[in-house]
Amino acid sequence: MARSPSGESVLERVVRILEAFTPEAQVLGVGEVARRADLPVATASRMVADLVEHGLLTRESTGRVRMGTRLWELASRASPTLSMRELAMPVLEELLRAVGHHAQLGLLDGEEVLFAERLSAEGAVVNYTRIAARLPLHASSSGLVLLAHAPGDLQERILTGKLARFTSETITDGAELRRRLADIRREGFVLCAGHLHLEATGIAVPVRDETGHVVAAVSVIVPNDDRARGHVPLLTAGAREIQRRLRRAVGEADDIGLIE
Repeated sequence: MARSPSGESVLERVVRILEAFTPEAQVLGVGEVARRADLPVATASRMVADLVEHGLLTRESTGRVRMGTRLWELASRASPTLSMRELAMPVLEELLRAVGHHAQLGLLDGEEVLFAERLSAEGAVVNYTRIAARLPLHASSSGLVLLAHAPGDLQERILTGKLARFTSETITDGAELRRRLADIRREGFVLCAGHLHLEATGIAVPVRDETGHVVAAVSVIVPNDDRARGHVPLLTAGAREIQRRLRRAVGEADDIGLIE
């Protein structure tokens, strides 16, 4: 693969350009792309033009650019989140109707929680989560559930690292976080009142595969009041239904394999 004088491959630079776009910055000028990707403006301009030509970026009439639909198309074909999202969608819809605010599905990706889906009601309480967006594991209910069941080396990296504060309720002490993870494993759920926004409470439970391994977290975001804990049984039932659907899907895939 061709490399620049700095030793970087073209692919490395393309990845940095694509990573410049975030849920908060979906449309950027070329100069901003260059700054975020740490590239000379001329280099960024040339590479952006190539990406636009291939449909991976789209140029607006103002000259600013955004992610192209072809990039979404290519990513969707092999997305590891797609099957889990499809299995969970009916459950998320039921949860949304029941709580009237937000229902979402989170997956562990590196040292963050990646949200594969979020359904929201009109007029719902504030929620920082967005589809395909990420949050630190220690700060959200879904992230805490996933971290509680993550490999030990990942847990230790988070526990001994710097824990960002979002509100006065965010857990930023490693010892406190360790205790909370133990509580989650014992109780089977987590309730995070005001951890990301003081007006909202996140509640999450684990989703397990047929081997008992935690593969996702299903959660709801509701107002931060004394009624929040009452949603735990509903979430637990929802997780069981996703697990049932997952086991059935695995069984059907095995049957197809036997036929072949």
